Amino acid sequence: MHWTRIAERLGLLLLVLTCAIGCKGAKPDQATPSIEGNGPEQLELRYQGFTGQVTYPELAEDLGLLAPIKLNYVGNTISGPQDIQSVVTGDTDYGGAFNGAVIKLIAAKAPIKAVVGYYGTDENTWAGYYVLEDSPIKGARDLIGKKVAVNTLGAHMEFVLREYLARGGLRKEEVDQVTLVVVPPVSGEQALRQKQVEVATMSSIIRDKAVSRGGLRLLFSDYQLFGKFTAGSYVFSERFLREKPRTVKKFVEGTAQAIEWARSHTREEVIARYTAIINKRRRQEDASAVAYYRSTGIAFPGGVIQDSELRVWLDWLVKSGQLSAGKLQVRDLYTNQYNPFANGPT
Repeated sequence: MHWTRIAERLGLLLLVLTCAIGCKGAKPDQATPSIEGNGPEQLELRYQGFTGQVTYPELAEDLGLLAPIKLNYVGNTISGPQDIQSVVTGDTDYGGAFNGAVIKLIAAKAPIKAVVGYYGTDENTWAGYYVLEDSPIKGARDLIGKKVAVNTLGAHMEFVLREYLARGGLRKEEVDQVTLVVVPPVSGEQALRQKQVEVATMSSIIRDKAVSRGGLRLLFSDYQLFGKFTAGSYVFSERFLREKPRTVKKFVEGTAQAIEWARSHTREEVIARYTAIINKRRRQEDASAVAYYRSTGIAFPGGVIQDSELRVWLDWLVKSGQLSAGKLQVRDLYTNQYNPFANGPT
């Protein structure tokens, strides 16, 4: 068994134990607080960010859309799965991850729920799986016995790769022969060019710079497989949703409006705003990456979540044998009740 697989399973076991301990003392919801009222129950939300990037809640705060709520940055996340695990352990109040990772965490008994979409794929914003220009790899079957660099296990890049392999007709035992190697996104190009891996996943500025240097060839992309879709959601714990619904409502409203601000303004305006935000927060980070912003990639107004965006990954987990049929229902994975765009544009 590959060490990456062992690490993934140990991580999942630890998560289940953590969740079991954390949920042990939870009491049944006696009376759900009203979503209407005199304002948010909590005025500060702890979260993890990304170096050199601006998230939609951060944009919302800068635009004055979250007031009186303020965001409390506690550090940078290393991946989506890690970010939402921090919500389960109580280290942060909200986090975001690929929808497939959200489902896997809920399947592991984590008491969380998705409330608004925050990233996705379209014709301008997508992730590619690249090989060297002279690589003999032309299709899915050529990946048997090969190494593929991904940013983390159990998230977007792995799910999309496995769907590509499945569409290529590979059986489970053949898919298991494709080795996933966790490589930081900034190191993917180097690992590929030095032939430490045969395929590297890249997106945004990393992809554009790598392609500009030549010698690479696109094998496939998530957009080619799925078209336009919202890929990830922000989550809160079920307890937070029960106890502080007005806080969640304000957060989702502000985030949804920030998404629409980015969608309705020019690329140049968005880049200028993001650059200003990064410069103001003084985290000693490079703002050059935001110049490669192209679009929100989010499929529906305000990040409204669709059944289909979760069902595709729920069905995939069942089909791949990672989840028992009927264990989870799509309607239990998310809610749009806090999103003002759920009933159409506002």
